[in-house]
Amino acid sequence: MKKINHSNAKLAKPFFTAILCFSLVLFAHIATAQNRLSLTLRPSVNFATEKLGGADLKTGFGGELVLAYRFMPHLGAYAGWGWNKFNAKQSFLGADTDFEETGYVLGLQFIHPIGESIFSYVLRGGAIYKHIESEDAEGKIMADTGHGWGWQGDIGLSVSLGEKIQLIPNIRYQALARDFTVGNTITPVDLNYFSAGLGLMWSF
Repeated sequence: MKKINHSNAKLAKPFFTAILCFSLVLFAHIATAQNRLSLTLRPSVNFATEKLGGADLKTGFGGELVLAYRFMPHLGAYAGWGWNKFNAKQSFLGADTDFEETGYVLGLQFIHPIGESIFSYVLRGGAIYKHIESEDAEGKIMADTGHGWGWQGDIGLSVSLGEKIQLIPNIRYQALARDFTVGNTITPVDLNYFSAGLGLMWSF
């Protein structure tokens, strides 16, 4: 029988409480919101800054979908879900291993116009609650770290394509430390990487 990781469950409570509070605030203001809500889809290319448990990671890719609520003229809160994938030719789990990082994001974003132009600078930072799965060449899951906390920070430039659409190229740094447990062997890993993304944001 699979053991329940009570530590992870305990850590998850504050995150989901924050998500619930964010949702309540969001729906409380939705009736009067005028372009305060936004939905952003952000595909990305990712570059690991260090080895993952001794494994060299190739350039990765991924995506993120985020819902945000602007509660001040330039400041808002966001929450969403992301997925990123890396491959290692050789790793502590064998040859041709994929590492998939998936989970939730939550934080604050600051978007401020640059003069009267169509450009704005964008700053974003917050927490992530994610896990890392390893898969072999056939797509079979070999190990899972379980969810844990990390962080992310972005800097970018928003280009207005109209009243409701913005294109946001940005650079992100993201960090997540977890442990892989295979049999009696525990391998600590740090998935830290820079991410170059191009987000498309729709305000409503």
